[in-house]
Amino acid sequence: MRVEIVAVGTELLLGQIPDTNSQWLGEQLAAHGISSHFHQHVGDNHERIVAAFRVALSRSDAVIVCGGLGPTQDDITRAALAEVMGAALERQDYLVERIRAMFAGRGRPMSDNNLLQADVPVGASVIDQVRGTAPGLICPVGSQVLYAVPGVPYEMSEMFTRAILPDLLDRVRAEGQTSVITSRVLRTWGASESGLAEAVGSRFDELEGSERVTIAFLASGIEGIKVRLTARGDNAEHAKELLAAEETVVRSLITDAFGDVIFGVDAEAMEDAIASRLSARGLTLALAESVTGGLIASRLVNVPGASNWFKGSVVSYASDIKFDLLGVTPGRVVSGLAAEEMARGVRTLFGSDVAISVTGVAGPDPLDGHAPGTVFVGIAVGDEISHVELRLPGDRPRVRSYGAIGALNVLRQAIDRIL
Repeated sequence: MRVEIVAVGTELLLGQIPDTNSQWLGEQLAAHGISSHFHQHVGDNHERIVAAFRVALSRSDAVIVCGGLGPTQDDITRAALAEVMGAALERQDYLVERIRAMFAGRGRPMSDNNLLQADVPVGASVIDQVRGTAPGLICPVGSQVLYAVPGVPYEMSEMFTRAILPDLLDRVRAEGQTSVITSRVLRTWGASESGLAEAVGSRFDELEGSERVTIAFLASGIEGIKVRLTARGDNAEHAKELLAAEETVVRSLITDAFGDVIFGVDAEAMEDAIASRLSARGLTLALAESVTGGLIASRLVNVPGASNWFKGSVVSYASDIKFDLLGVTPGRVVSGLAAEEMARGVRTLFGSDVAISVTGVAGPDPLDGHAPGTVFVGIAVGDEISHVELRLPGDRPRVRSYGAIGALNVLRQAIDRIL
């Protein structure tokens, strides 16, 4: 069973809104062992929508269409569906009454153009609407099928779960196909995409042509490189076993090549990795930020329950704050020594178990003899007070953002090494 997703809306092509619907649908299809090889975006133009549907049907067994079912002039998905089906549109009185009742129940007047949502291609089935006004449609085209749902995400997801997925699974079972696809993402920081690909290259070659396990690399900018492992099993337990075995192999290859660069799995961000380590050891953290100006603290407080382990932060941007509040020796403030003294000072100030600090040059001009992108991270963990020098790429905003996640990564590695 191959399913294609077609997202309708000129706003998608113009980049005015992200296509979260296709992403969500892709995840749901994969979780149920249904292949989705193609996604399309098409604007609000009748001829191009019809062409997109016909292309999708030429290479897929089923098509899920998102958007264009509303009451306005640019909502033309219904007419395009009718043309592909070779059918007329027919207004359904019971849908008219439901739409009128929905407006009446909300105490709002209804304009006549809302009645367009009651037009259904002859031969299509209706997916009743429970969260909005536009019903969905199930449109057979020979042995294939077009499903149409509104573009509003919470309306789309409800219709997919209630009506489309069960119908798709029935079709899969009728074809005698049953499989489960599951994925896991290994999140890394500090290794390049090309380097990771080289490290995993031998395994990648071994899996070429495999229908059971695949590996992909996803560059995620400041958040690092993601390595996605996907396994297709005969059932959920089989898929889980395949994935676990593959993760063991890939983790070993990456660790052998780069050391401790894998910091999380799936949605686990760097700050989550810090939180889990501190919580597991019953430790508290304080930090002193200069070049990052509060970005690290902002990331940390994104974690629920951060108050249990995060004591607070000093944004010591001005040099005299470093000298007077944190006890940094007067002089150059962009150095390894200054970073160490900042970490020691803030740990004493807050009485925390662990502390980190950042000082550096975001640019565009050099400072204290250092080029833009130079960042020193001070670490006070246990009896050890040390620093790490980072050389970070990009303009001022990117250096600051890289500095924040880079400092947290230094802390993660220090906790694992020392405590």
